[in-house]
Amino acid sequence: MLNKEVVMAKIRPILDPELGISIVDLGLIYGVVIEGTKVEVKMTLTTIGCPLFSLISEPIISHVKELRGVKDVEVNLTFDPPWSPERMSEDAKIQLGLA
Repeated sequence: MLNKEVVMAKIRPILDPELGISIVDLGLIYGVVIEGTKVEVKMTLTTIGCPLFSLISEPIISHVKELRGVKDVEVNLTFDPPWSPERMSEDAKIQLGLA
């Protein structure tokens, strides 16, 4: 069954191109909304002006479209609230030497 947890599991293997850490563990995914066959992923980047949005959003779209019942995927970028290291999982903090 399609739900937020299934979508997040599909996104988890996608790595931040600069850090090589899961975008989920970095806390870049702010939310997932499922409406019928459409999935909306709300995300941020570690800094405003980061040129890597398409390098992250395109894999999100292709991975999520692989899920049964998904016909459309939209990735929306926000900086509200701004990203901070507190959003990172403990695993990501360990990988970056912050824990």
